[in-house]
Amino acid sequence: MSGKKERNKERREKRLQEISLLRTIPYSDHQRWWSQETVAVVTGANRGIGFEIARQLAGHGLTVILTSRNISVGIEATKALQEGGFSYDVHQLDILDGESISAFVEWIKQKYGGIDILVNNAGVNYNLGFDNSVEFARQVVDTNYYGTKNMIKAMIPVMKPSTAGARIVNVSSRLGRLNGRRNRIQDATLREKLTNLETLSEELIDRTVSSFLQQVEDETWQSGGWPQTFTDYSVSKLAVNAYTRLVAKELCDRPQGEKIYINCYCPGWVKTAMTGWAGNISPEVAADTGVWLSLLSDQAITGKFFAERREINF
Repeated sequence: MSGKKERNKERREKRLQEISLLRTIPYSDHQRWWSQETVAVVTGANRGIGFEIARQLAGHGLTVILTSRNISVGIEATKALQEGGFSYDVHQLDILDGESISAFVEWIKQKYGGIDILVNNAGVNYNLGFDNSVEFARQVVDTNYYGTKNMIKAMIPVMKPSTAGARIVNVSSRLGRLNGRRNRIQDATLREKLTNLETLSEELIDRTVSSFLQQVEDETWQSGGWPQTFTDYSVSKLAVNAYTRLVAKELCDRPQGEKIYINCYCPGWVKTAMTGWAGNISPEVAADTGVWLSLLSDQAITGKFFAERREINF
């Protein structure tokens, strides 16, 4: 291992140790803006990072709703969590199915009246190791980007007004950074448009992912200047990151008492089924920043990207 890689590894391990220590410090009364009446929804929560985010949020005293595409799997996950004595509920949800989302929203309205926190965790990746297939690019983009966007649009109207503000947390990835040194879009003009909030728009984001998918269909994507690592996944998460910033801008003018704060974060390379269990951190550690962002008492933080409880550039 090179000296630089060794130093980076040491810094990362030190930071993870710091986070482990921070997690042992209970929230003070003035930090706790939530109660058992606070409702958090975690998508794709039947396993992995989503399961762990749900477990930790409930451990802090919130009511947590797990969603799973397969309801029987979701019920089993909920049973496992309920053994800890915390407050959970479960509902079927396919973030690619408009009818499923509508049914979920109606159920939320009838049973809870609304929600306070939305964690968009559901996502897919079909590449492992050094693979970079785009065979399932359409499904990856539809799930990771369009599915997340569908949920945000559907859930904003049912987010409860409160003095603390509602929260949206999007589980994303460093692979989707616009200005990363290695894995980024090569078109500097497009990067600038996606970076600049004055030129960023939903249409631009959609057009970018559509262009990528068209090149996949045409088999020209390899010369299109797209990220070279897990290309379909990287493009989908780039879109999630950009959309997070766009929604933050759109929501910033909401009056006090109706504020909604939205951020995204990279959980790291996690030991889950998505990585073929090849990651280097546990789901428990990976969930931490998502839980931290969900419970932040600092209302000024929105439209940001985090990793290991630290803001990083998009």
